[in-house]
Amino acid sequence: MTGQPHTVLVVEDNKDLLNLLDINLSDQGYTVYTAENGIAALDMYHTYNPDLIVLDVMLPKMDGFDVCKKIRSEDRAIPILMLTAKAEEVDKVLGLELGADDYMTKPFSIREFLARVKAMFRRVDLSLDNGDEGDAILEFDELIVDTVKRKVTLRGETIDLTSKEYDLLLLFFRNPGKAYSREELLNTVWGYSYDGYSHTVNSHINRLRSKIEEDPSEPHYIRTVWGVGYRFADNEESRQHA
Repeated sequence: MTGQPHTVLVVEDNKDLLNLLDINLSDQGYTVYTAENGIAALDMYHTYNPDLIVLDVMLPKMDGFDVCKKIRSEDRAIPILMLTAKAEEVDKVLGLELGADDYMTKPFSIREFLARVKAMFRRVDLSLDNGDEGDAILEFDELIVDTVKRKVTLRGETIDLTSKEYDLLLLFFRNPGKAYSREELLNTVWGYSYDGYSHTVNSHINRLRSKIEEDPSEPHYIRTVWGVGYRFADNEESRQHA
């Protein structure tokens, strides 16, 4: 990254919380833009092209789910951290094809929030710095990853992945056969490790499998290692050797 500060768009209709997040993010050196409803959020997104979006679920005019879907239709890479006030909405945030990278359930600590934002930026900076790391084209059976274009194809067709789904797949691709625990994946791909968030990994793995596996219930590429976590198939398990 250059010397320019990271920019954050915070979308929250609770003015007290909005101001609190604004102040704390600004204190960390970020440039902060704010919006209090979904329509304004999209306007701010198009005007300022922020580096990260903090997006509340329950918003007037257009809710956070629709805002997320709209932004993801235009930009698959921008990190999105969703805020939800209800625990039962967590599954909706993770389960729908929204493309949110992470979520926090209210109430949350400002310290954890700032750590989460910092971790998301660290992953972005790392991916930019290591964009040319290793082979540009990675192949396994019918699945191909172009690391320069961040493009994934399966049997010649482009697979539309969110940034976190792509990061997960790339990690697996570069480490075939290596078993990762959910905590290791959370720490490596998301950049943090907190108890109780391993289902974030499970949800993203399930979504990734639904996009690349012929039969997600019998996955070929991303295998479950019972009692441990997940691993990517190795050469001995290639269809070409079947």
